[in-house]
Amino acid sequence: MNRRHSALIVFLALLLNIVSARAIIFYSTGDTNYNTTAPSGTLTDSGWQYEGTWGGYLGTAIAQKYFITAHHVGGSVGQTFDFRGLRYTTVGVTNDPASDLSLWRICGTFPEYAQIYTNTNEVGQSFVVIGRGTQRGAPVTTTNALGTVKTNGWQWQLELYDGVIRWGENVVTGIVDGDSLFGSGLGELLQATFDANGGSNECHLSFGDSGGALFIKDGPVWKLAGINYAVDGPYNTTNTGSGFEAAIFDGAGLYETDIAGIWLPASGPGSFYATRVSAHVNWINSVINANVAADPPILQSSTSPAGGYADEINATVVDASKTITVALPGGSRFYRLRACDPLTIESIQVQNGNLVLTYQ
Repeated sequence: MNRRHSALIVFLALLLNIVSARAIIFYSTGDTNYNTTAPSGTLTDSGWQYEGTWGGYLGTAIAQKYFITAHHVGGSVGQTFDFRGLRYTTVGVTNDPASDLSLWRICGTFPEYAQIYTNTNEVGQSFVVIGRGTQRGAPVTTTNALGTVKTNGWQWQLELYDGVIRWGENVVTGIVDGDSLFGSGLGELLQATFDANGGSNECHLSFGDSGGALFIKDGPVWKLAGINYAVDGPYNTTNTGSGFEAAIFDGAGLYETDIAGIWLPASGPGSFYATRVSAHVNWINSVINANVAADPPILQSSTSPAGGYADEINATVVDASKTITVALPGGSRFYRLRACDPLTIESIQVQNGNLVLTYQ
């Protein structure tokens, strides 16, 4: 059966009649405080420490100056990425033409970042996945011919979007062609099913989980293997109407639309999908290892060393010679540099009625 799938963002839902993903939803519990702190025990350092917030979504630090997220969550250069209590301003972005991945370059340097999972043996591997968003909603139930009521899953509680970061576990059940499922330019996706057999941390995704990360353990190290993209759905209890979004572990008795929007009988557990990072290692390395020239510094001045610094908008910066020329001030001035990387003013000289500063 050709299924329609819910992507993890709002604008795709509007344009393509598919919906996006928010929060991690658990099979075992609807407790809103469940798994909202870093995993411990055998899951210590399983990726939580590499996640930062990017608007209403997540991104993952993967190099000193780069984080990765889903392209479809958007963003703009100059927007900040919040990581470990600090805000890093973005200065550039590169989008992968063959997937939903985006690499953002930051001003500054991350103190730590995730390693990339480069193996191609993801199927059958357990993983930790991280996302943020809504809470588990009302049960989805069906009634058979004998009048027996069963629970099939839970709706997304979209009206209670809390933005809380949560983690869960699941297993990679397959690798699928994203171009066939969703459209061109998506490449290979990791698939995981919500089959109710994964223990207390087994999870599904919903609207808002886009851009969050999926980590697989490689030897002693948890490495980035996927970036959250989409989920199965929507579903319905009849073959007419608009239906609803839900985390479904048993589709029997429900309906799901095909690619043409026709309701057909559903079966089995629902799935979620993440962009397969191992298929894009060469692109990732080409971006983060490129020789990108550092942005030139901006000269700031103040009448007091204690503060009140402002940009000298008429200063001329020549990065090739590491010099800055600014008009000679009429009184005392204190100078400093605003830059992405640590720089030091080495000297100040008066030349032709101007101040010329050198820096390193």
